[in-house]
Amino acid sequence: MSVLYFKYQAFDTEGKVQNGQLNAESEREAIRILQGKNLTPVKLQETKRTFGRGLNKKISHTDILDFTNGLCTLVDAHVPIDKALRLLDSVTESAAMRELVLTLLRDVKEGKSLAEAMENYPQVFSRMYVNIVRAGEEGGILHELLPDLADFLETNAKTRQAVISAMIYPAVLLVTGIISVFLLLIFVVPQFAAMFEDVGTEIPPSAAFLLSLSSFVQSYGYLFVIAAVIGVFLWKRLDQVSKTKLQKDGFLLSLPMVGTLILYRECAVFARTLGALLGAGIPLIRALRISREVISNSVLTNHLLQVEEDVRGGGGLGISLEKTNQFPTLLHQLVAVGEESGRTSDILLKSAATFDTYVRNQMSALVSALQPALIIFLAIAVGGITITMLSAVFSMNAVDF
Repeated sequence: MSVLYFKYQAFDTEGKVQNGQLNAESEREAIRILQGKNLTPVKLQETKRTFGRGLNKKISHTDILDFTNGLCTLVDAHVPIDKALRLLDSVTESAAMRELVLTLLRDVKEGKSLAEAMENYPQVFSRMYVNIVRAGEEGGILHELLPDLADFLETNAKTRQAVISAMIYPAVLLVTGIISVFLLLIFVVPQFAAMFEDVGTEIPPSAAFLLSLSSFVQSYGYLFVIAAVIGVFLWKRLDQVSKTKLQKDGFLLSLPMVGTLILYRECAVFARTLGALLGAGIPLIRALRISREVISNSVLTNHLLQVEEDVRGGGGLGISLEKTNQFPTLLHQLVAVGEESGRTSDILLKSAATFDTYVRNQMSALVSALQPALIIFLAIAVGGITITMLSAVFSMNAVDF
């Protein structure tokens, strides 16, 4: 039976009018749902609803994680998929996610599997996510695989949040410093220029430089903003051409410390994805192809393509990774151990956790070094401008005296 949508008007227990929408298989079920919410319906009208319109809105990683955890709980309780989706619709707070759940429910009601329904929304459900759900449905072990999938998403979210949180304070310091310097040059330094003109004395070279710089910023400061916008645009534009993206990604990997962080972060994502897929019983070649697609650095993607070809030709995964001379020794050694012991999936997941820990520790060390450096920069920039101009004023007063 297809899902119907109703607009309703009802009284709550306090006699207040409540308006809203709900989905149900029939008008009778809609009334029962309202009564279950302690609402007395006075008007119930079936309405058409356009699916996918709400999917233009952003669905966050938190929404997907909450959906996965909820689905995991319901499936583990042996609740049928269609009923589980209807229950999730009733408890989901995000309007965009609720729209997606209803769309999945419609597709499942029409005979599609959950994986087939999710496959239509690659912007929300990655290929890894869909393939694990498909493996669970086909093998009748969805209740076993969903907890691992939820753990995977939660670990990824924590690592992403840790990186973002670590960079917020340095970014705020840097932006504050730049804005402070511009404000001083635009509003404060010109006041000294007028003072020097009135007195007519010779200006020290350092103060003269600041006055010239202030005049330039006032006249052409907008060019800095335009240049910054163009720079960001061109930097993003590099990703749209495979050749320039390859050069950009290679440059990032070559940067001291930053390149290592990128490499280890990508290795963590690759190892966790591949480990989760292998743990779900997905064949190695297929798992490698999917895992390669979750890597954002094109240099590493090309190397993983070669790894896939080597494995397809009969080579071991650990040896194939080692032949690229690109991935950390720890990764291919652990993978080789996993292949020998028949625990490749477990070893990959553990290596992913190791790489995540390394990234978090290095990010903490980097931020610890950046914070005092940025504070010193801010003090030198602001203090330097202030001291230079005040020194010029004092020297001018000394001459007058």
